[in-house]
Amino acid sequence: MTNLFISNGLLRGKSVDILVSGSTIVSVKPHGETTAPEDTEVVDASGLIVFPSFYDCHVHLREPGYEYKEDIESGLSAAAHGGFGGVLAMANTNPTNDAASVTESMLQKAQQTWPNGPYLYPIGAATIGLKGKELAPMGELAEAGCVAISNDGMPVGGAEMFRHCMEYAATFGLTIIDHCEDPTLAKDCHMNEGTVSEAIGVKGQPVVAESMQVARDILLAEYLNLPVHLAHISCKQSVDLIRWAKSRGVKVTAETCPHYLILTDEILKGYSTAAKVNPPLRSEEDRLAMKEAVKDGTIDIFVTDHAPHADHEKEHPIEGAPNGISGMDSAVALTWTQVQDGTITEDEFIKLWAEKPAEIFKLPLNTFAEGDIADFFLFDPNEEWKLTEDAMYSKGKNTPFLNSTLKGRVKAHWLGGTRVV
Repeated sequence: MTNLFISNGLLRGKSVDILVSGSTIVSVKPHGETTAPEDTEVVDASGLIVFPSFYDCHVHLREPGYEYKEDIESGLSAAAHGGFGGVLAMANTNPTNDAASVTESMLQKAQQTWPNGPYLYPIGAATIGLKGKELAPMGELAEAGCVAISNDGMPVGGAEMFRHCMEYAATFGLTIIDHCEDPTLAKDCHMNEGTVSEAIGVKGQPVVAESMQVARDILLAEYLNLPVHLAHISCKQSVDLIRWAKSRGVKVTAETCPHYLILTDEILKGYSTAAKVNPPLRSEEDRLAMKEAVKDGTIDIFVTDHAPHADHEKEHPIEGAPNGISGMDSAVALTWTQVQDGTITEDEFIKLWAEKPAEIFKLPLNTFAEGDIADFFLFDPNEEWKLTEDAMYSKGKNTPFLNSTLKGRVKAHWLGGTRVV
């Protein structure tokens, strides 16, 4: 059994020594109170923060069907180097993950390529083929290993069908995740509707395309007394509704992505397809509202909505380019800016990336208590590095942050006591 001793790491602001035996935490003591046993690997973590491995609860790994964009092996490589010990993969693959055989093949590929993790947690389709007409066999999907249900990519437009999705998912103890978008209001849109879309002559999506479906889901959740998780929230009107719902005790949770906290639709003035994403980047008012929602807890978790594409797919006019940003390589550094500017504390950062995801989706969590699984990474909060294509482990290099200088970097990562980075 291998022993590991992390010396002088910063855990929640305190200098500690962490002893790991095999796959579990043995002890966490103030630095200097203990010494490493014989035959123990010692890692000097001076100046580095120790974080529990994070969860990215919204990724697109593209396999099966679109391996030229990303595959499970490359996606989990980006996760490992990005600080993620587990990722929840959406069902919009080809074939759709609406059958146990697809779920099982995904899990098998993850085990073959990254046997020590990061761990893949499949999200099953809510409806057959994501077509919104017939319920997927959610019990079969849950038994095969799916941890949640979603029609992400093809939101369920009909309220009655979405009600059935919520009720059926709850039967198997699965959380349903909704991509909140009215398909009629969002049709043929390529960015946010506003002064920028008017100025450059591109059809924009109004914020009500999102918030209208947010309102629908909240009302259904309250009426049915069932949970719903709202994906990649992007605008002020949506967070106002979610805040109201939480004040009423509605079982609603919500996520947002780094780009909605940092960028606005102003970046589209140059017709940047790297910044074309759905829901679209919104106004400065919306960006500030998202930061406030993160600060006050209206937003429960951070996710990336990791959506890798091949270079040639983004090399089109904005109307012909696909939506999506490749996010796992850079997300921890990008959201660390929210700690640096005082929007959230380090403890809240851990809550958004680890504690709440584990709570919502019933996932294991390392709290650094004796006997906990030794899933953690070392993070240098001060290292500056450039997000070049060579620095990215995802196949998808499609990000508006490409060639930006970021601050904060994952230096090493252990899962179950085994070093994966």
